[in-house]
Amino acid sequence: MERMERYCAAHPGSPSTARRPKLLYRGQLWIALLGPSVEEGIVGIGPTVEASLRAFDAQYLAGLRPPTELLRRGLYDSRLTAA
Repeated sequence: MERMERYCAAHPGSPSTARRPKLLYRGQLWIALLGPSVEEGIVGIGPTVEASLRAFDAQYLAGLRPPTELLRRGLYDSRLTAA
């Protein structure tokens, strides 16, 4: 937990700081998980706590962006994400 706290202090605007995923240690890998399971949640996996949180942040942010292929083809309508 101390390593997660240090990461969050160093990255105050990150998804990890805002969402505080669960940290699990499995088979020499750290897993940062937000959601009910690895299959259904947002996951970051890495050899260290910091690496798993960086991977979690990348996955979280990737889920907020429209797929590149849709953008390239002009099929993404930005009005779909307007609140």
